[in-house]
Amino acid sequence: MFRTMLSHARKHPSLAPLFLFVGFGAVGAVYYLGRTALASPEISWDRKNNPDPWNKKGPTHQYKFYNETIDYKNLKKEGPDF
Repeated sequence: MFRTMLSHARKHPSLAPLFLFVGFGAVGAVYYLGRTALASPEISWDRKNNPDPWNKKGPTHQYKFYNETIDYKNLKKEGPDF
């Protein structure tokens, strides 16, 4: 399949940006899926040893990629310790 794509890209150079952007999109999607699966507190891979992973995160832990309205460094905990 990869060899076919290269042969098409050589015959039609205008297809190179298409392959480039589709490749970047696929890599970005895989990266986002991995980041969500590994870094998100809503996903619990080990329910026996750590059933509530969101309780172990501090109030200054940034969950989102970017949030312009909240400064995570200055947040204080607003609830009891579990």
